[in-house]
Amino acid sequence: MTGPADIPPGELLRIKTEARAAAKQRRADAAASSGHAAAEAVAERVAGLLAVFPRTTVVAGYWPIGTELDVRHTLSHLDLIGYGCALPVVVAKGEPLAFRTWTPQTPMERSGLGILAPAATVAEIDPDVLLVPLLSFDRAGYRLGYGAGFYDRTLERLRRSKRVMAVGIAFAGQEVDGVPRDRYDQPLDWLVTEKFVLKIAD
Repeated sequence: MTGPADIPPGELLRIKTEARAAAKQRRADAAASSGHAAAEAVAERVAGLLAVFPRTTVVAGYWPIGTELDVRHTLSHLDLIGYGCALPVVVAKGEPLAFRTWTPQTPMERSGLGILAPAATVAEIDPDVLLVPLLSFDRAGYRLGYGAGFYDRTLERLRRSKRVMAVGIAFAGQEVDGVPRDRYDQPLDWLVTEKFVLKIAD
């Protein structure tokens, strides 16, 4: 895939729109064939990846929507072994995500865009590790999202003030040769699927 400077903005938007349609179908197919087994395998791989991190590490997951790979089992396991966990909250369109602490007992409510999130009474926290959902990914560490830019804005904000690790979570079948991207797209540090764990080269 050509780099961000090589594609006019209007053409890049068209390419991304077409790529999203194809990626949604690939993800749906992968979820239908191995959803539950993949979620369990990813939970094991994420726990292994984080084994060298202190238990004071705060890991932000996500509440799955549609055919996103379900990380609730991952979060429950991390909570059980002593890591802090958090979930994202949509504050407003065009704004970075906020995060609230989460345990299996945390009360949930609908936040922006109708996505389940910890209730407004729950404390906010900035995570150290983000488990990031996606439509497709490439081995250069770029992801194709839904187009709203929430995670790109969030990673840009967090990376200005601290070292954070972004871990793309996906079915192996979501991999593509190259993700169309622009200068605003934030790269991932790792990719975890049910089949492999991949560190993105610096």
